[in-house]
Amino acid sequence: MDINEIMQYLPHRYPLLLVDRIVEMAPKKRIVGLKNVSVNEPFFQGHFPGHPIMPGVLIIEAMAQTAGVLSMQMVEDPDSKVIYFMTIDKAKFRHPVQPGDQLRLELDVLKIRVPIMKFEGKAFVGDRKVAEAQLTATITDK
Repeated sequence: MDINEIMQYLPHRYPLLLVDRIVEMAPKKRIVGLKNVSVNEPFFQGHFPGHPIMPGVLIIEAMAQTAGVLSMQMVEDPDSKVIYFMTIDKAKFRHPVQPGDQLRLELDVLKIRVPIMKFEGKAFVGDRKVAEAQLTATITDK
């Protein structure tokens, strides 16, 4: 799934759209997305000058957006719905993410009770796990 298809399911746009491509998707089970981290990202201006690091909350947001794509695939008439992030649990940040890295965002469904879904998320750069968290979201009418 390319960026144009992703934007059909998510309301996010630049500068807050944080998933560039979906490379794997198993409905109601798993999704894998990619985020190419560019030095041109606006958050690098202040986080941190001379030592740019992607903020952990934005790594979590990228995971949540990836989960959102999978979630919106599960509902009828996704154009009339919006997904909201509800909780973050067990978040851990293991290594910094820097310009030039490619984040691989892997999310597995833990529980579905529509409209609420819970995911186990992991973010990798190459084979190195850089972050993990459990995320819960809900889908509601716009």
